[in-house]
Amino acid sequence: MIGTLVNVAAVLVGSSLGILFKSRLPERFIKIFFQVIGLFTLYLGMSMALKSTHVLHLVFSLILGSLIGELLHLDRGMERFANWIKKKFKSAHERFTDGLLTAFLLYCMGSLTILGGIEEGMTGNAHLLLIKSLMDGFSSIALASGLGIGVMFSAIPLLIYQGGITLMAMWMGNFFPQMMIVELSATGGVLLLGLGIDILGLKKINVINMLPALVVIVLLLWLFPNVGV
Repeated sequence: MIGTLVNVAAVLVGSSLGILFKSRLPERFIKIFFQVIGLFTLYLGMSMALKSTHVLHLVFSLILGSLIGELLHLDRGMERFANWIKKKFKSAHERFTDGLLTAFLLYCMGSLTILGGIEEGMTGNAHLLLIKSLMDGFSSIALASGLGIGVMFSAIPLLIYQGGITLMAMWMGNFFPQMMIVELSATGGVLLLGLGIDILGLKKINVINMLPALVVIVLLLWLFPNVGV
């Protein structure tokens, strides 16, 4: 778990610096930060989504995952959680939820998260996660300067998700084959596309209720690995 703990620490330090810089930056700088973050999110999402080789699994996972998210009202739960955190820490930042969700998807949906978690769990070598920590630390500075303290709190789901992969690899071996890693990353890429559109203000997309697709894609690939394209 050393790699994940270092990763969490890098996000916390980077976010703290970003929040500090934000208080010293004019509004026009904050505005262009939003635009850069939105464009980069679109670019990253597109590059990840295009790697999919199981398009039917991807489509069905998004449909089923979105239906599950709507039934569970994940957006309301996230809003209540965000409001509780904001009250607890006396934060008035209106984009708290955007910051948390954007950072979570950026930090957790790449293949480096899964490969690094598996590598550390199976071999004890945290090399990949340490590289990822450096990248996440610098990106969290830019994210927090534009999206606020919500980026800092993304360290909580990062710890649970990435740490869970490491523990799973320790106990179960190579649970995630390469195909599953690629498709999970591609599904996260589609969610990032929606998030980028939302950040740029082009269209409001309820990405939170689509998050169960990340679980559904794994189940579909496990149950029907050779179906479709």
